[in-house]
Formats: sequence, structure tokens, C-alpha cells
Amino acid sequence: MKRSSTTIAHRFRGPSRSGNGGYTSGVLADALLSLTGDGVATVTLRIPPPLDTALETVPFNGGIQLWHRAKLVADAVPGSFTGPVADPVPFDVASEAAARYPGLVAHPFPSCFVCGPARPDGDGLRLFPGPVPRRDRTVAASWIPTRAGADQSGTLSRAVAWAALDCPGGWSLDLVGRPMVLGRITAQVDAVPRLGGRYVVVGHARDLQGRKAFTDSALYSTDGTLMARAEATWIAVDPEAFNEAQPSS
Repeated sequence: MKRSSTTIAHRFRGPSRSGNGGYTSGVLADALLSLTGDGVATVTLRIPPPLDTALETVPFNGGIQLWHRAKLVADAVPGSFTGPVADPVPFDVASEAAARYPGLVAHPFPSCFVCGPARPDGDGLRLFPGPVPRRDRTVAASWIPTRAGADQSGTLSRAVAWAALDCPGGWSLDLVGRPMVLGRITAQVDAVPRLGGRYVVVGHARDLQGRKAFTDSALYSTDGTLMARAEATWIAVDPEAFNEAQPSS
């Protein structure tokens, strides 16, 4: 693989001035997996991904790095999972859980491409993961993909599937009382959702250690078929400072 350039468009933001972690990770992972043919990749985010800025992908030691000028933004390597996948949740239960989504009341990053309630219909994924009854530390969101996540051909990308696995894992934690951002994610996408289909994304909190938290998430079709899964590490941050950050400088 030769060096190449990519750009994270402003519409794929997480915090107001940087790329959504799951989407950015998916873009880099897709480049890696197309090179290696593997199914699982681990992406580590090093700095907030700049928006609307040319970024360089560079092969390195069997993986791929993403650079902005002299700053390492992220790196991707072949990955593996460490624990079981989150169990499925019925579509109607996930729809009811979405009404209890804490981000509707308070949200550290309300314009997030994936879970931001400030994004209007047709502009973001609007995945609203709420607590699932009788499932400890588990949230779920129903999802009927719209053109908000599609390319010009009307197809959802694998990077959007990675993005959909990102935020539901985070919302299995207390993101309102203890805001966090994605630090590392390992994911595998076996099937990409289609526009107008009915899906469920599940997030589950595994552990909390100091400033770090560990989650897993999964994307299911309504018949319970596993389409994609992820494990993630989250880092506690000050959302005000993070929203004011200028990663492209």
C-alpha cells in the first residue's frame, strides 16, 4: 500500500471540532483490511481527528498510521476480541429504550454524527441508546438507516457501521455525569446495513478503571443475526475543553 490522502468531512464530527471516533476508526480500518484481508482491526486514536483537512495514511509495521502534518492522529493494526459479544435485544424493546436515552436531556457532544440529538433527521444517524430493562449496564437503540449515512450511490459504508458501534458502547456508561471519548476500538463488520432496514445496536459496560472504561457493542438484524461487533476503551475528558480543541492547528 502506498501513501494516500483522506479527509474526515465536518458532517462526520463527534465533538464539535473533531471527527467521530468510530467513523474515523472505520475509515482507517477499511484501508487496513482491504490491504490485509483480515476481518478484525484495532484502531487507537492518538489526538482528536481534524475535520475537513487532508490527512495522510502511511503503512507502518504491518499496520496503517493516519497523520496530520507531523502529528500522529491514529493507527490501525490487525486485532482480536477479548470477551463475548453483547447479546441481542428485540427491536421493539430497543425502540422503547430509545425513549429513555439520557442524551435527550443532557449531552456532552450534542452535534455528534452518531448520537447527537441536535442533528436533524437526514443529517445524522440519530442513534439514541437507552437502558434496557433487567439488563445490567446495557443500552440499546433501534436503527432504520436513512441517507444521512449513505454515499452518493445510496449505500452505507463500513465506516458508518463502525460509527454505529461506537456511541452505544459509550452510553452504557454515565456519559452525562462522566463524559468520555473513544480511545481505542476493535471491530469487525460482517454485513453493512441497508437503507430502510430495521436493526438494533446494543452497548454494554464491562469495567471502569480510573479514567478508563471498557465496553462492548454489537449490531444485529431484527432476526437476531449478528452483523458487526466491537470492543472499546474510553477516556474521561472535560467536554468543554474538548469541544474547544482545535486539532487541525
